[in-house]
Amino acid sequence: MIRLAKETELFEILSLTNACTTHMIDQGIYQWNDTYPSREAFVNDINRGELFVLKSNHKLIGCMVLTTIMDQEYIPINWITKNNDNSLYLHRLAIHPKKQGRGYAQKMMDFAEKYAINNNYTSIRLDTFSKNFRNQKFYEIRGYKRLGTIYFPKQSKFPFYCYEWSCKK
Repeated sequence: MIRLAKETELFEILSLTNACTTHMIDQGIYQWNDTYPSREAFVNDINRGELFVLKSNHKLIGCMVLTTIMDQEYIPINWITKNNDNSLYLHRLAIHPKKQGRGYAQKMMDFAEKYAINNNYTSIRLDTFSKNFRNQKFYEIRGYKRLGTIYFPKQSKFPFYCYEWSCKK
């Protein structure tokens, strides 16, 4: 079941993202670190009603943020859809490493795409780490178009790729 996160689940959410961070670093993917994603970011996401969780058998196995707030780093990208006010931004999609490869990320993306369509958004925009080839393939297979490169220096010296998916097919 996918639903909005509760503040009482913050410890579980941080445990999940810490496990994902460790798992990625073990694979040589330095996408997340000790400072990102942060507790403060998740508290803000919960307070804005933008953090969604995936639970199975009462266990939290996934999370993602769906927001209308565009990061400053996204401004230079030549987006497919020109109306920046009507796009949905997906951040911090995470599936617990022990549950990866079972279609849970697909379920989260199905939810995000239906949410965007049902709420009349023009597109979904996101970024993924340039060294995370699995994520790039995942989004590209779903029809997301790679549009440009941005940097988050506090996370990595390597770039992140921006992607967009149009809700109007």
